[in-house]
Amino acid sequence: MKFTLKKSKIIDALAKIQGIANRKTKDAITSCVLIKAFEDGLKFYVTDYETGFIGFYSADVESEGAIAINAKKLFEIVKDFPTEDILVNEVENYWIEIGSHNIQYHLVGMDPVNFPEIPEIEDMPFIEMEARRFKKMVDKTSSITSSPEDKREHIIGVCLETFQKNDENWIKIISTDGNRLAIVEFPCINESGLTLGKSVLIQKKGFNELSKIIVPEGNVFIGILNNKLFMKQQRETVSVGMVTGNFPDYSVLIDIKDAKQIIVNRQLFIMTLRRMSIFSTEEYKGVIFNFNDDKMVVSSTNPELGESREELFIEYPSENIEIAFNPRYFIESLSAIEDEKVILNITNDQKPCLVEGEADKSYQCLIMPMKI
Repeated sequence: MKFTLKKSKIIDALAKIQGIANRKTKDAITSCVLIKAFEDGLKFYVTDYETGFIGFYSADVESEGAIAINAKKLFEIVKDFPTEDILVNEVENYWIEIGSHNIQYHLVGMDPVNFPEIPEIEDMPFIEMEARRFKKMVDKTSSITSSPEDKREHIIGVCLETFQKNDENWIKIISTDGNRLAIVEFPCINESGLTLGKSVLIQKKGFNELSKIIVPEGNVFIGILNNKLFMKQQRETVSVGMVTGNFPDYSVLIDIKDAKQIIVNRQLFIMTLRRMSIFSTEEYKGVIFNFNDDKMVVSSTNPELGESREELFIEYPSENIEIAFNPRYFIESLSAIEDEKVILNITNDQKPCLVEGEADKSYQCLIMPMKI
């Protein structure tokens, strides 16, 4: 196998796959990228068994073949390589020679026969959606991760739903970690890939990797086949395993008819919360919100470090409410909102706060209160 690739055409692809290839598995070969050289270009394969990636890239191929190369080391070599053209040549016993003349690297490769199989799809029904919108959906929910110890289906999985609203076909993503729940929805171009009104659970770790892979230009195609979610864009395809189980009914949580609506400036609120987080530690991570007399008083106390207090003036003609929250959850949810002003829907100190934009309701986040 021998080929010459263009650094500018391959560096982004190598950067995208690092999150999949660097995930620990039982087999060392999953830290590699399988490269297959064909007459008209190269195919990259990466997997951690739950998530698979296949991409096709143009290259000048002298001789065809296949080899598995450590993905991280190959990326580091290509990233700092001083020329645009990079010669890759397989020598004996799976050794790979990269470079020529005054620059040479020799990497130990692995037998491509041992590389795990990744499903390839040719023809299947897809949902078509604007890439920038789908990337936003993943970005707005990817901050909600799961603990390795938590095996609950709705925690390790992301719920994907399709539905109809205002005679349009929509796709919705819901993610939770038990302390907060994010919901984001956007219309899709067609719905042929999934049945309307259906919901599925997708592996959260693999789904969150999509944010690094999606190029926010053109459209993406999303489909489900053989218990896997497939996302296709241009010449790259990602497959993510599904989770067996059902997502809990969250409709009662977002019922805010009895809530008090408090409108605040998003950026001012974020900065206040960041200052309140200065004294946060694992033991003392909560801040107290006190709503009273057209003021929101936010305070933080840590017996080991100190305390802080700030006032924000708001419209609040109602009874006093005192609630404790984790400020990081608010900061991350507010960062996902693009409106200048946000609405905090507060009911009492036992129910979650629903955070949403003043105008744009495509993203909502429920945040559970903490015990004071």
